[in-house]
Amino acid sequence: MPFVVTENCIKCKYTDCVEVCPVDCFHEGPNFLVIDPDECIDCTLCEPECPANAIFPEDDVPAGQEAFVALNAELAAAWPVITTRKEPLPDAADWDGKPGKLAHLER
Repeated sequence: MPFVVTENCIKCKYTDCVEVCPVDCFHEGPNFLVIDPDECIDCTLCEPECPANAIFPEDDVPAGQEAFVALNAELAAAWPVITTRKEPLPDAADWDGKPGKLAHLER
């Protein structure tokens, strides 16, 4: 069962999670990260590293966030792999925890 990056990552894009991933399954977009479900080995290392608490096991994705399972798979096929930590987006702290961020996802 792969892990899934959910809505709270949008406009934050903390990358602490990518450094601990042993299989390089994270992919980076302009303002969001996703996990490739075909590459994720369910090691659980990324989940506690996410400062925005945006990573969940697929079976535990919060209610209303289920669309992110398919979105992670779709965008992982289009976006490049990221393997090293980068600074979060400049206003990440302002966006952390705000609801309704899907409309702000940049593809």
